[in-house]
Amino acid sequence: MIEVQTFRAEVRDFLAANRDKFPTKSYDTLEGFEQHRVWDKVLYDAGLSVIAWPKEYGGRDATMLQWVVYEEEYFKSGAPGRASANGTAMLAPTLFAHGTKEQLERVLPKMASGEEIWAQAWSEPESGSDLASLRSTATKVDGGWKLNGQKIWSSRAPFGERGFGLFRSDPEAQRHKGLTYFMFDLKAEGITVRPIAQLGGETGFGEIFLDDVFVPDEDVIGQVHGGWTAAMSTSSNERGMSLRSPARFVAPAERLVAQWKVDQNPAYAERVADAWIKAQAYRLHTFGTVTRLANGGELGAESSVTKVFWSDLDVALHQTALDLRGADAELYDHWTEGLLF
Repeated sequence: MIEVQTFRAEVRDFLAANRDKFPTKSYDTLEGFEQHRVWDKVLYDAGLSVIAWPKEYGGRDATMLQWVVYEEEYFKSGAPGRASANGTAMLAPTLFAHGTKEQLERVLPKMASGEEIWAQAWSEPESGSDLASLRSTATKVDGGWKLNGQKIWSSRAPFGERGFGLFRSDPEAQRHKGLTYFMFDLKAEGITVRPIAQLGGETGFGEIFLDDVFVPDEDVIGQVHGGWTAAMSTSSNERGMSLRSPARFVAPAERLVAQWKVDQNPAYAERVADAWIKAQAYRLHTFGTVTRLANGGELGAESSVTKVFWSDLDVALHQTALDLRGADAELYDHWTEGLLF
């Protein structure tokens, strides 16, 4: 426990000393994206980018409890979301489970430092939640594969360096078979990235068009035609705890309570209290998950239920914050953005 308290103090002191030195706008803009890349490098140099990873890949072999403590202090400080999260929170666990040592050594340090930021390449125009219905293809050639197809709603694609996703490598196989998991360079010949503008004009998502894009064999994750198994590792981390720590919700819930006390609007008392209670419940649930993982357990099917819970909580937090401020909350760069992100 003393070790955890010492670590908490280290993280808190670092954030207090450095957070305000590195302003970060939205990473869905080019300027903000590059500011977040700088922030990732600052964390990396301090040994605070990917604390749960092995030291040889840029981490510090932190325990799961230390990870929870780190997240609590990080979000409590108002530090920004991580532009590198697609890689560090989703792809990296998949590589640890299914990647080769060469892949780990080649990919992870650049991912941890923000040198390479990754785009998700899952959804397709007619394959969203039904991932196995994807139509993008991978054809074997000498030394690697040729990728063809289209991906859509790919976060970080307009500004990032690399992407990861599934492609159909055996068109004769059953829908969940014959899929292979690839990493690929977003600047490779044959790739076109078309930004997708959101309502505010920001372009953090994009469409990826692949036209005979060559990918070497060493960028296949897991078994050829066995990509579905590897993809479920990524999906589990997206839906479960790795991408959405409890601190992500506890900190804004506590800010909501503080703001409500200022406004003293009785109409929102129950909603603010409900958001705070659910955030604390999710925090306790996560401690249970951490205990199970520390004892050798794994994230299982319950991660999908967890995803539903925190997704609903996320919406409730945002809606309550918007309603508390009324029309003012619709202003760009208003306090509501700082409250919740």
